[in-house]
Amino acid sequence: MMREEAKNASGGRRSPADIIWTVEQIICYFSLLCLALLPAAEAFLRVFFHSRVPASPGLISHFLLVLGLLSGMNTTKNGEHLSIGLVQYAHNDKIRNLLEMFSGLLATFMVTIFAWCAASFIKIGLSPWQIIGFIPDQVFALVMPIGYGVMVFRFARMTALKGSLKGKLRFLPVLAVLLGTLCSLPVIFKLIWGFDLPDFAYDISGAFVNLSIVLRTPIFILFILAALAGTPLFVIIGGLALILIQGSGGEIDVVSNQVYTALTQNSMVAIPLFTLSGFILSESRAGERLMRTFQSFFGWLPGGLIIAAVIICAFFTSFTGASGVTILALGGILYSVLCENGKYSSKFSIGLLTASGSIGLLFPPSLAIFLVGATTRTNTIHLFLGGFIPGLILVLATVIFGIVISVKTKVPVEPFSLKKAGRALKDSLLEILLPLLLIAGYFSGFLSMVEIGAAAVIYVFVAEVFVYRDIELARMPSVFKKAIPIIGGILSILALSQALSYYIVDTQAPYYFAQWIQRAISSKYVFLLVLNLALLVIGCMVDIFSAILIVLPLIMPLGAVYGIDPVHLGIIFLVNMEAGFITPPVGLNLFLASYRFEKPFLETSRNVLPFLIIQLAVVFIVTYIPILTTYFTRFYG
Repeated sequence: MMREEAKNASGGRRSPADIIWTVEQIICYFSLLCLALLPAAEAFLRVFFHSRVPASPGLISHFLLVLGLLSGMNTTKNGEHLSIGLVQYAHNDKIRNLLEMFSGLLATFMVTIFAWCAASFIKIGLSPWQIIGFIPDQVFALVMPIGYGVMVFRFARMTALKGSLKGKLRFLPVLAVLLGTLCSLPVIFKLIWGFDLPDFAYDISGAFVNLSIVLRTPIFILFILAALAGTPLFVIIGGLALILIQGSGGEIDVVSNQVYTALTQNSMVAIPLFTLSGFILSESRAGERLMRTFQSFFGWLPGGLIIAAVIICAFFTSFTGASGVTILALGGILYSVLCENGKYSSKFSIGLLTASGSIGLLFPPSLAIFLVGATTRTNTIHLFLGGFIPGLILVLATVIFGIVISVKTKVPVEPFSLKKAGRALKDSLLEILLPLLLIAGYFSGFLSMVEIGAAAVIYVFVAEVFVYRDIELARMPSVFKKAIPIIGGILSILALSQALSYYIVDTQAPYYFAQWIQRAISSKYVFLLVLNLALLVIGCMVDIFSAILIVLPLIMPLGAVYGIDPVHLGIIFLVNMEAGFITPPVGLNLFLASYRFEKPFLETSRNVLPFLIIQLAVVFIVTYIPILTTYFTRFYG
């Protein structure tokens, strides 16, 4: 509103900031479109003409790099980076403002270092002769220092505008930038002189290494506290990677090298594509159509609405990869249906929808399973097959509990109407066919995961815009606008998680950790119990994508030590993450549900408790009955 008023006051002229923001959005949308269209064109040419798009893999991966940094800038502008956010518990405004100020200053300081590291990496780590299509690699990579530089400005500006920063304190963000630049001297020296550093530069760089060794433990503790205070997780993860790498004598611009590596992997392209597909579906009336369909088929059963709601939540979460999107996008629709005419209580409905928000992570085309496969080098199809029975058990357990509540409270049922069911099925046929077509395309080997993601975007776009006409073509930019911050938050975390994962693997920490655990715990079953407890805590504190990249490399060698099948271990990891989303005091879904349903956090936590017990029981069953995850893998390859 203020921006519009300023625009009107200036006679309709747009400010430079508005123009820059528009250009940024256009490039961001263009990159996302290219990520969808290039793999689709590649598949079309390969199948029908036995040809390919020139330089397609390189272009696709580098458009992902551009999207990753630009969407991260967008997420920073909107203040939507993922964080633990215990700052919400601070009822005192002064304390909350101080914590927010501290988080903003730390983010400004750390991202300044990321920006200098990125500039150094481009000069030292990339060849000017490497061409992607007709564009030099270094041109694409320039988005890294530019992107982090813009994030620095936005973090600093938001911090300066906080109510607790008045008078001279408003210069604290500038001081944070200067301090970040000072701590970046080792990479700034390389930026100026390359590897042929003068003696004083060597001495200063060595002093920073020694200082990092001395301060490594207190800084580690500071970062953990900062995470709890609400500092964005990508800042914390990147900061830990920086201090650990420098403290071990490494070059800190390795962090930027790993960011570049993570965001130019074709395997990562599916993440923004499926996220965009989920947002297109959520912005249409697909949820309403599916609800009518499943309600017409199961409404005559006790708990028929529960069956419909759980299946729809699983469907949407499997596409978006982010359980919170399901709650925010569909929570209102499903809540009103469940509570309509007093059929289910508000408390039960909130608990069910909060718990069901992550229930689809084990079903195709789950990004979480795909990322587990890429991280652990486990056959992705085996992981999908391994997750089917545990996912089905989780759905059935939730549905059965809903049926019991329905019978106990005598919720009325609707008579079955074949005509009504047929009409509803016809209305939602395209949405119901979508996962079946994608699964067939991937499991048959006909399409790659990236091509499946591109096919999903094009399919839902055509279905919702041109067939159902739920979304006007002119409204598509607003759909992109809602999806971009989520994509930016996920990719920012994944990129810097890659750097921390690099350090963990490079120091052989998984091997030594496995040896230590083996000496401390001799029983496989005791180990699995301890593992479940640890993963449950991690699931509360860390988002699933960074947990996969950081924690899985540590526990996979442990699985080998105790003779645990990699598929079984991967599914154990994911069902624990699902339960962690709804585990107090910091389960992510609890915060999102509290926000969406406008209920106090503690009340939301109490409402979800029965469903948490169900999920913990499923975790126990899946952990100690490995045949549930390995049965179907016997029949495939």
